[in-house]
Amino acid sequence: MKTKITELFNIEHPVIQGGMHYVGFAEMAAAVSNAGGLGIITGLTQKTPEDLANEIARCKEMTNKPFGVNLTFLPAFTAPDYPGYVKAIIEGGVKIVETAGRSPEAYMPHLKEAGIKVIHKCTSVRHALKAEKIGCDAVSVDGFECGGHPGEDDIPNMILLPRAAEELSIPFVASGGIGNAQQLVAALALGAEGINMGTRFIATKEAPVHENVKQAIVQASELDTRLVMRGLKNTERVLTNAAVERIVAKEAALGDKVQFSDIQDEVVGVYPKIMKEGEMDIGAWSCGMVAGLISDTPSCQELVERIVNDAEDIIRNRLAAFAS
Repeated sequence: MKTKITELFNIEHPVIQGGMHYVGFAEMAAAVSNAGGLGIITGLTQKTPEDLANEIARCKEMTNKPFGVNLTFLPAFTAPDYPGYVKAIIEGGVKIVETAGRSPEAYMPHLKEAGIKVIHKCTSVRHALKAEKIGCDAVSVDGFECGGHPGEDDIPNMILLPRAAEELSIPFVASGGIGNAQQLVAALALGAEGINMGTRFIATKEAPVHENVKQAIVQASELDTRLVMRGLKNTERVLTNAAVERIVAKEAALGDKVQFSDIQDEVVGVYPKIMKEGEMDIGAWSCGMVAGLISDTPSCQELVERIVNDAEDIIRNRLAAFAS
């Protein structure tokens, strides 16, 4: 299944594993890349640029296929050592970077001089056009269904993807709520050149997270996510649990007076305890509505092959049905 994305990133299948905090380690990225997709190491999960350099080296020991690094650009008052992370990426020989959060414009010259392809995650057409303008090679168009931060426009992929196709000249992939072959076919029909999956890849054998996390996704329905931090203009979609219900209750009680300090106990520093130790009620963690479509934990190889092969069958059968 060749698309502009497979050609751009020199991968076999148009399937990307997006950056995920405390999930995107070398094991995860290598497993997806070895399956023919594009695996992504989450840069900021590594505490220092030196740690990221070591993680890149570890990934290279596990795969000889292309893989990328995610860099999420946070507000200036919490800015990590981005020049150091960029240097680690360049010196590590990584040729694909997924950027997210704020605009990567300040770092584009360094990345492009190193021959790195950049795909920026966007939650709106206007942000996607900005990414195209500053020289990004592709964009990941992230619909309202996604886990994590869906932006503040609340536009689902059935609208967002064809709008992106109307406006963009660079290729894009569909992200947010994606997890099966039907959705890959739909994404291609709506103008995308592939798919980006996050939550679906957490529920795989190789995902380096606690079994409790995987089973929470398998057992969840499409009704089991919540939107938190809306009043702070930092909306995040998370899987519901005791901590999330506390956040929702605080936000309802405080209304427009809510401050980050009111909910920080449930959102700051909780990922290691959830992802590594399996303490599922200690805090909020990103999860997409696609959890309702996830019922197993296959290997990454099995998952990617299933999605691509089933997508090809759907396309052939539908074409045959229409032809008859």
